[in-house]
Formats: sequence, structure tokens, C-alpha cells
Amino acid sequence: MRNLILTLFLLLGTAVSTAGVPATQLTETDVIRWDTSLSLPQLDGTPNIGIAGAFSGRVDGKLLIAGGANFPDRTPEANGEKRYHRDLYIYDASRGWQVIRDALPAPRAYGISVTLPEGVLCIGGCDASDCTDQVSLLTLDGDRPRFTPWPSLPRPLANAAGALVGHRIYVAGGIEQVGGGTAATRDFFMLDLHDRGRGWQELPPWPGPARAFAVAASQSDGFDNCFYLFSGRDFSGDSAWTVHKDGYRYNPRLGSWERLEGEFPVMAGTAAPFGTNHILLIGGRNGTNSDDRMLRLYHTITETLTEVPVSDEIDLPVTTNVLPDDDGILITSGEIRPGVRTPVLLRGTLQSTIHRLTGLDIGVITLYFLSLAFIGWYFSKNQKTSDDYFKGGGRIPWFIVGLSIFGTALSAITFMAIPAKAYATDWSYLLFNSGIVLAVPVIVLLFIPFYRRLNVTTAYEYLEARFNPLVRILCSIAFILFQIGRMGVVLLLPSIALNVVTGFDIFLCITLMGVLSLAYTLMGGIEAVAWTEALQVVVLLGAAVTVLVIVCLQLPEDLGTIVASASAAGKFNLGSTAFDLRQPTMWTVLIATFFTNITTYGTDQTIVQRYLTTATEREARKGVYVNAALTIPATILFFLVGTALWAFYRHYPAELSMAVRDSDAILPWYISTQLPSGVLGLIIAGLFAAAMSTLSSSMNSAATAFVTDIHRKLCPAARDGRALLRTARLSTLVLGLVGVGFALIMASWEIKSLWDEFSKILGILLGGLGGLFLLGLTTRRANTFGALCGIAASVVVQILVARSGYVNLLLYSTTGFLSCFIVGYLASLCVPRSSRDTDSLTIYGKRKTGA
Repeated sequence: MRNLILTLFLLLGTAVSTAGVPATQLTETDVIRWDTSLSLPQLDGTPNIGIAGAFSGRVDGKLLIAGGANFPDRTPEANGEKRYHRDLYIYDASRGWQVIRDALPAPRAYGISVTLPEGVLCIGGCDASDCTDQVSLLTLDGDRPRFTPWPSLPRPLANAAGALVGHRIYVAGGIEQVGGGTAATRDFFMLDLHDRGRGWQELPPWPGPARAFAVAASQSDGFDNCFYLFSGRDFSGDSAWTVHKDGYRYNPRLGSWERLEGEFPVMAGTAAPFGTNHILLIGGRNGTNSDDRMLRLYHTITETLTEVPVSDEIDLPVTTNVLPDDDGILITSGEIRPGVRTPVLLRGTLQSTIHRLTGLDIGVITLYFLSLAFIGWYFSKNQKTSDDYFKGGGRIPWFIVGLSIFGTALSAITFMAIPAKAYATDWSYLLFNSGIVLAVPVIVLLFIPFYRRLNVTTAYEYLEARFNPLVRILCSIAFILFQIGRMGVVLLLPSIALNVVTGFDIFLCITLMGVLSLAYTLMGGIEAVAWTEALQVVVLLGAAVTVLVIVCLQLPEDLGTIVASASAAGKFNLGSTAFDLRQPTMWTVLIATFFTNITTYGTDQTIVQRYLTTATEREARKGVYVNAALTIPATILFFLVGTALWAFYRHYPAELSMAVRDSDAILPWYISTQLPSGVLGLIIAGLFAAAMSTLSSSMNSAATAFVTDIHRKLCPAARDGRALLRTARLSTLVLGLVGVGFALIMASWEIKSLWDEFSKILGILLGGLGGLFLLGLTTRRANTFGALCGIAASVVVQILVARSGYVNLLLYSTTGFLSCFIVGYLASLCVPRSSRDTDSLTIYGKRKTGA
């Protein structure tokens, strides 16, 4: 075993030493491949010359393009006349094009299109003589169009910019009258889709000049979904255009504008949100007759603007719309030169280049997996009874227990999510992840002594002794269901990230992690779980240190670059000190972390089980201290990694691919594209380690709860140690396979929202556990009736809180904890005091016996 640990440390040392030679050949990773095969159909046997300023969107999977304008006879230079249209084009992949002539109530172009679930909202626009304030929803009744009036704009507008942000539509700028010298406006309107009856609300405009032909998009800035406004132009009397190159961000939650850094010469172009934090700026014009054929990427977190190469054969149109199209985008016709339209609909698909694993990387990962298998085999000879399997016979050293607790709490989701959070926002959640320090006194002085003194195997055995078997079984079943779901998501989410950045098949990742975790957990029980988690923590922290070192070496001024640029951008901000429980302020985080950690470290069987594996209570306490001592520096380390990634991609913005569709994948994306061979394998092993440490804990703890809390109740005669050991292994196998199966199902179905609802429901069920345990431990009057009332009240309160939004989601565990405790105590007072002496199950009994 010592040789095995030494081998892993040597591998870690080798990886860190090679960090001095990072992958410095930085290259652009994104290319958009364009498909020009789809074009507008002929009209009356005549080739279509294309249209600009049309409305477009999707209804029931069909593409709709309505209205628009063109110069059918001659260009403007040849004194051609612009013609506005009423035609509707419908494209169905299975049926091709359908054209409905004169479908619109009147000729109309240069408005705003917003695709909603129920149809395409057509906002404003104009014809040859007038602008309009009309807003209508375009839907299909079979193949026939239907226009439903919606609340009109406060003023007529054309050539405005707009976007849907959450459930609100924003419209900015534009012109109110048709005419070559018409001045632009600073109009800024909002329509709340949840309250359409109020109509359009006028909001304070951006802190810049008026504009029309601006470009707008909705995208997250890391904290909130915001409205982005770029470029545009204005007129001053009869003078030439004034082309703006500024940009602004409007935050709906704060109700305020902020000017963006840099220049954005994209007037009359178009924009589309891409991935998690990119905005793709397509084409534009720099002046009166100057076309801009460029594609630009604006990243809302690093606030950087980069160029994406475009082939000379591709004409990027202006005065058009862009729609999502499977994994790419679709640009719906438009103007390619002054007065010249194109019938071509451009389909763009992202092509990204990533590094694949080499033989050395695969060798490192294989050695890691073999090490885990060896640990499971090594400890299998110690498993003679269920007590050995679930509690390790009290043989596990305190420092291994501490590392095991730390590894259990730190999953692959956390390994990716904490750096991703620091990268996207700031250090506001640092206190939340370090909150175990606040809960340590309660855990070591209150919970551990009770669990050790009662000699329980699961935390829920205490609930039966204090209340009754029903409370125990209900809580144990909720825990088992939660762990099955947890196994599924712990397997799936890292597998998705690894698939994106390495090309590994998702099902292969899930199967590898699931089967290997199941194998060593089956063989070695909690001993194998604890020792493998200890080694996984070493690999995990080593991976994080390696990434941090390499990022620093890649930046021009090393750590100084990170600190200087991040400080200036407020990336080290710990949150607001205002007492607002609806926002993640410092007070919100501190309150939430206290109650969350008491619930987690005091009642979660995956953690409680570790307290029972040491020889003495003193060693169990020391294990908790080790975990607390590791949590603070490890949390700082992971936040530093996230901030370092922000500094890296701010300095090298072209390296940040649009393929990163999920912000949690930012760390896997970096390691797959920037790390040298061998080190990449070690970091991938770190991701596997983070997932498998949590996975093995869930398997063993769920099996412990089933055998101890349910099987022994159903089969009270089952006392034989060997028989219980076989049952323990069988339950581990079954529950582990169910968890792996759940992950495979989620990988094959589009059920991300289902998982969100699943975790929310089970979180509501488990949220009051901390309050329930504290109710039993600290009060004499608590009884079974009060406990059941407290659990029910906790569920109801958390549902109401989740729907109302009165408090931040971080406080859900707090509301569940307090409601269960308070309602449980008050309900207990409504029932006559029981003659049963329960003092030995409370803190009062501990004082009385002098224990």
C-alpha cells in the first residue's frame, strides 16, 4: 500500500515538473463551416433575388420568412425603387418550400422578430411611407397563416434592435418616421410576457447617443441574463451617417446599463447568442457603402472581442435575422451589397479542434484504474461480517477518515463547478464552501458523541430510538432514492464534459466509472471506499495544482497577471454586505452554509458512516478536523483555478471555443486543449477520481441504509454475519447498477429538466432532516407526532419558498431546517407528554450521566 501511494505521488511530481513546458503553441480552435445549398424558391417561375428586413422564425418546426423589401428592377445607384412585400415563405424539411402570396395584412419590413413557443412575434417595422407601432403574433393554422394582435408599441418604430431576455422582450432605438434624413431615437421599451396586459413599458435608455440599425442579443454575463446592444447609426439633419462603435449591457435584475469595453463596428449586422457566454456578431457596415464581411465573437465574461475567419466565397448579409439551427445557426437572406439582396440562406455549423488522448495519457489513466482495483482486492480479505463491510471494523485511521470525508463531499461536479463559478462570476460562494468550519463545533460536540454512544450503523437508527420505526424508514427510503439519483447525475455530468473535450463516448465514460467504482466497493466495502477516496483526494488536488501552475506559466506575468487583472475586474469580490436574503449576499451565504453543513455533516449517511469507522470517538473528531482543515485551502485552490482560467481566456480569447456550451465544462475544455501529453491523462484521471469518490460513497451508504434500516426490519431473524455480508454486497450491486442505469437513461433521453425536478423534489424531502435530528437531540418534549408534523411542514414550506422566490435558493435548506424544528416542537406540545424516558437520547441525558 505504501508503495502504491508513493507511485501516485511520483506521478503527481512528474506531472507538476512537466508543467514547466506548457503547450505554448496557442491556436484558434473554432471554424464555422457554411452550407449555401438552401435558397428562397422561385416566384412565378422567376429566380428569387432575395429580400432584406424580413420577419423570420420557427413555428412547429417550420421556418417562416415574412415580408421584407428589395429592389426588383434596378439598384439604388441606377435609381431603382425599393418594393415592400407581403409574401410568406414556409420551409418544411420534409415538404420543401411553400409560398403564400400577399399573406401579410400590409407590406412590411425592417421590424423585429422574436420566436416564442406559440409563434413568431412581429414587432414594428415600416413600408415605403410610414413606420408602424403594430405588434402581431404569426402562427399557422394548418398551412394558413394567422396574425393575432398583441399590445402595440408606445410609438411607431422601424430599424430598431430587440431580443427576448427570460420572459421579457426588449426593444431599443430605431426610427419613428420614414425618410433619408430621419434622426434615430433613444427609445427603450419592455414587454413582460407574464403580464402582457400592462403593455409595453418605457425604460431609461442606454447612456449613449441615439441609434438605429443597432444589433441586439440576449446572453448571460455570468450572473444574470442581460440585454446587449451594439453599434448602430444616427443622422444629423441631412449630413452623412454617424456610425457608432460602442456597446452596452442592460441588466434586468438591477435595472441598470453599463458601457462595454472595446469597439463594435457591426451596424446593420445581426447577432446571436452562442454557447453559454458568447455572442456571435455577424457582418455589419463601417460606413455608408462599406460592407464588413467579418464574423466576431464577443465573450460576456472575459469581455473580449475576437475574429472568426470567413471564406472569401461567403457573403454575409446585413438587415437580416439569425436563428438557431440544430448545432449551428441559420441566416435568413438579406442584403450583401447596397441595394443587392441574396436568396441564399446561410447555414453555419461549428467545427472545433481539440486534443485527443495519447498513449501516454491512456497509460496514466489505466494505471490509476488498476490502482483502485488493487485497493478493492487488498481489503476484500478483511470483509467477514456486515460490520466489517459497513463500518470497517473500526480499523480505519483518523487521517484516512478525514480524507475520505473530504473526498465524499467533493464530487466531479464540484471539481468542475467551483472553478466554473469563479471563472464566470467572483468569489461570492467562497464562504459557502468553507462553511464547515462554522459547523465543526456542533458536529464534534453534539452529533458524533451520540452516534458513537448508541453504536449505530446508520444515522436513521437514532430516529427510531428517539421517535418510532416509521420516521426511521421514511427518512432512510428518501436517502436511498436521493443517492440513486445522485449516482446518476455524478456519473452523467462529468461524462458529458469528458465527451465534449476528449471525444470519449458518454456511455463508455459512465460504464467505466460506474463498473470500476462498483467493483472495488463490492470487494472491499467501506475500507476500500475510504482508502480509495484518500488516494483520489491526492490525485484531485494534484490535478488542480497542476492546472494552476501551467496557467500561470502560460500568462506573460504569471500569478501577477491573474491578481492584477482579476482585482481590477472585481473577481475577488466576496459578495455584498447588505442584508438581502433574496440575493447571494455575504449574510445569505453565511446563514445558508451553517445550516447546510449541519444537515450534511450531521445527518447525511455518506458522512455519518465515516464517524463510525474509527477505533475511538477521539479519532472520529480528528477526522472531522482533517476535513475542515483541508476544505479551506482546497476551496481557495479551486477558486484560484477558476480565476486563473478567466485571466487566461481574457489574455488569449481566441482559445475560448464556442463549443463550450456549458460553463461547467470550462475546466475540461482547458485541460483538453492546453495541457501536454501525460499531464492531460493525469488531469482526466482527476476528473474520474472526483466522480468515483462520491459514487463509491453513495453505493456503500445506500446499501448500508437498505440492509440496516429496511432489510433487518423485514427479516428480523437475519442475524448471521456471513449472510448479512452477502446481503450487503448484493444490495450494493443492485443499487449501484440502478444508479449506473439511471445515468445511462439520462444520457440517452432529453431529461435534463426531469433531473432538475427530481433533485428539487428529493431536496425538499431531505431538507428538514437537520431540523429533525436537532429536534430529537435538544428537546425533551419532541415526540413522534411532532416529528411527522415537522417533516410535513418542512416539505410544504420549501415548496412555498421555491415558488415565491422570497429567499435565495441557497437558503432552501435553512427554511427546511427551521420549519421542521419549530413546527415539530410546537406540534409536540399539542400531545400529552409521554411517560417514556428519552433523556438518554438527548443532550440532557449526556449531562446527567456525565458522559
